[in-house]
Amino acid sequence: MTIIGVRFKDVGRIYYFDPRDIDENELKQGIPVVVETARGIEYGFIALERRDIEIQDLSLPVRKVLRIATPSDTLQEEENRKREAEARIICQEKIEKHNLKMNLVDVEFTFDLSKVVFFFTADGRVDFRELVKDLATTFRTRIELRQIGARDEAKMLNGMGICGRTLCCATFLNEFQPVSIKCAKDQGLSLNPSKISGVCGKLMCCLKYEEDTYIELGENMPNVGDLVRTPDGDGDVVSVNILKQMVKVSIKKNLEEPLVEAYNLDKIKILESRPQCDRGCGCSSCRGSH
Repeated sequence: MTIIGVRFKDVGRIYYFDPRDIDENELKQGIPVVVETARGIEYGFIALERRDIEIQDLSLPVRKVLRIATPSDTLQEEENRKREAEARIICQEKIEKHNLKMNLVDVEFTFDLSKVVFFFTADGRVDFRELVKDLATTFRTRIELRQIGARDEAKMLNGMGICGRTLCCATFLNEFQPVSIKCAKDQGLSLNPSKISGVCGKLMCCLKYEEDTYIELGENMPNVGDLVRTPDGDGDVVSVNILKQMVKVSIKKNLEEPLVEAYNLDKIKILESRPQCDRGCGCSSCRGSH
């Protein structure tokens, strides 16, 4: 089946549409189009040019591209953005009027003004039935209030990460990937929440970027606390550098102060893998009786 990919936000998921018999030369990347969606008529930009794709790889039904956006379509889209700014002010006033514990994040009108969606965050469930009635009376169109999570809020509002760059979710990430604390452990990072959490309060998305590389390189690495054999004798692993494939080992050798030396992975042999505590630090408590 022949499709094109359309994106409705600068950063976000790409949706597939049937280009019908529109001239291929007109459907270039970045060109604005008007399309039919489940929400109604929408205005977006071509992100993927015409291509053939197996029908089993698509989420059916594939809706149609209605037309290449005209100058009047673009003008209406600009007017809709102004309406959204005004609607946000009105909705915020009504939230305060109804004394609701919710934080309004964003407002979106469909291109044909058949629906307006208000995105909000809240700590729990919110009874907004009276608010919906009030908004419907004001805007005289279909109203949808959609509760979103912290990650979606950060994506909509944007901001700066601890790296000093704009947020990945608002810059290039099309979809959120699940991130677990295991990603931080595999990369040997501090498990201090303030150091591995993003501005949204959740684990940083970038922890996922190098996860596969760390897993592959770490397959043959010993854990901190393991007993290993080195060219200088047997000792306990005190630290590992997965990317450099280096291991630091504490060797006693009948000295008052243990000798700590660094070795390439191919220079050591694991003699005993010792249990790890929840922190994976190889401390005496997690080694138990060893």
